[in-house]
Parts: sequence; structure tokens; C-alpha cells
Amino acid sequence: MGSFTRFVAPLLFVAVLASGCLSDVDHRPEAIGEEGRVTVVMDTNQWNGPIGEAVRGQLMAAINTLPAPEPSFDLRNTHIRSQSQFAELQKQKNLVFVAPLADSTQEGRFINSVFSPDAKQAIRNGTSAIVGRRNVWRRNQQVFYVTAPDANHLADAIRTDGMALRDSFNVVTRERLHREMFERGRQRELEEAMLQNHGFAVHAQHDYLVATDTTDFFWLRRILPDTWRSLFVHYIENGDPSAITPDWIYAQRDSLAQIYLQGNLGGWIAIDYRRPLETKQVSFLGRYAFETRGLWIMIDGYTDDGRPIVAGSGGPFLTYTFYDQDSGRVYFVDGMVFAPGFEKREFLRQMEVIAHTFRTREDVSTSLASR
Repeated sequence: MGSFTRFVAPLLFVAVLASGCLSDVDHRPEAIGEEGRVTVVMDTNQWNGPIGEAVRGQLMAAINTLPAPEPSFDLRNTHIRSQSQFAELQKQKNLVFVAPLADSTQEGRFINSVFSPDAKQAIRNGTSAIVGRRNVWRRNQQVFYVTAPDANHLADAIRTDGMALRDSFNVVTRERLHREMFERGRQRELEEAMLQNHGFAVHAQHDYLVATDTTDFFWLRRILPDTWRSLFVHYIENGDPSAITPDWIYAQRDSLAQIYLQGNLGGWIAIDYRRPLETKQVSFLGRYAFETRGLWIMIDGYTDDGRPIVAGSGGPFLTYTFYDQDSGRVYFVDGMVFAPGFEKREFLRQMEVIAHTFRTREDVSTSLASR
């Protein structure tokens, strides 16, 4: 079940659940479509009005911590025209059906067919609904139904609760990308060595290499002719969770980078403070954490007034910083991308996927004991 807010419990859950496949073994085809793209099924006039503006404002919210801002998701608007066209829609990975309950369009009639009479009455009484459902028509599919009594209430609901919609698509996209990234195999011996030597591990794709392996710093890299991606994990024994603040994170990352993340021709990687830098509190694998997103640059040092002396290129990064209570460690899990000439959103999402495979020795033991 995907994330949703302001939903009529349990009526909408029951109504939507009935449309999915409940078999333990799902032999249906996989959903199709590009990762990072959402198909929004709604009337064209509404797409061009306040409702469509609200949808675009939430699902296409700009990611400003990339070298050039990119939308959170690419959107494709369509409407229900025929049974055959609807059958094609049902194949897509990411679908959002949007219509006021009182709407007489094909989309409105479809929304009405989804919910039970009691649920529809609750919506008519003023309750808006954003309801998520996995695998409605195909495997690895995320579908949302978004409705409210009328157009004004619907636009307001999307503006208020649309972030949950975007976050749900982020989660399911990361899950699908995980399967795609590791279907060619993992370096399980390397992962086991991480666990034995450092007490943690992340999934290692088949073509990642160990760049640095020291007492408290482990760096994996994937180097291709035109791009590279990397992920490092650093930990501090007997860490102090109260010391973790955004400024502390930035200082620690720059200090680590100056020691370990050096260029082949000199210089080192540093945070580019001239560009947007965002840190927010998140739940990372069940832990309270800070997520930092920004840009890195290669520098040769600093001028007397503190400006970086730029030595080369740069790219986006993300860092998860958290305290692990079982081990008493503070962890940094950091992914970076260098991809000149390419859009960066999906490259960085790959690093997010790897970061979310992080587990400690205690995590593995707990997982094994629960089987």
C-alpha cells in the first residue's frame, strides 16, 4: 500500500483493495515505462487549470541541488479516450487518476467506480482522498486515486498533501531501481568482507571497485569512460548524537574529502557553498537521520578571503548522517556523481538506492533471527 494522507479509513482502503490482485504468486507482466516518469490521467481542461497546476507543482517540484535544476518527476498527461487506450494505460509503472467526484468526464466516472458508496458519501461531505495502491493491473506498479467533492477542494488537497504523493513515488521508484541495479549480480564476498572488517555493508554492484579501505573509511567507485559514481561510508566510534548538526556535517564532510577524495592531478573535493545546499531530518532505515543534498567541486585551496580556488569539475552528492544506537557509532553514508553532459537526477537516485542497502552486523543478525 502506498503512502496517502487525509484518507477515509477504512472505507477507501476496502474499496481500492478490491481492485488489486491478492494472489501470493503474481504471474502478470511487469509494468512498463521510464523510471522517473508519472502518467497523470485527468481531463485536459482540468490539466490546464488550477488542478493541473497543483499536480505539476508537487510532482514536478524542482530539485535545485543539481548542477541544473531538474523536476522531481517527468509528467505525461493523458485522458481516458477508449477501452483500448485505457488498456494501454494499465500497463504503466506510475499512474495517477485525478478527478473531482462530481465530475462528469470519463476520468470522473472512473474515479466514481473505484470507491464504495459509503466512501463516496464521505467525500461528498467534504473529505478529500489521496489513496495509493500497488500492483493494481501489473507487477511493480504504483497507482494513485486522487479525488475531492469538487474542483476547488481537489486543487487544495493536492497542494496540501501532494508531497506525500511525491514521496510515495520516490520510494517505489527506488525499490524498482534496486531490482534493476542488482539483477546482474552483487559482489557478495566484498559485502561479507565489509561486515567482518567494519561491522557494516552496502550492496556492491558487479562493476564497483574498492578505492579506499581504511580503519573507519570505506570508498566504492564505478568508473566509466564519461562518468563515475561513488559511495563512501565513514564512521566515528563512541559518537555523540547531540553533535550532529548541519554545520557539523558540512565540516566533517569537507575534512574527510580533503584527506581521502583527492584528484589525480591534485586538488580535492569540497562542498560548493556557492550553490544550493539542503539538509533535512529524515527517517533512514528506521533511524533518525539528516539527509544532505548539494554540489561538490574540485578545488586547489582557498583564497585569503575564503573563496574556493576551483581546480576542475563537480557534480551532485547526497549524504545520510545518523547515530546507530547498537554500535554507538555516528555514520556518514555518502554518494557522489560525475556525469558531464548528462542529466543527473537518475544517476543520483542510483546512489540513493545503494545508500538504502546499508545494514550493520546487528541488523543482519536481527534479520536472520526473525526468519
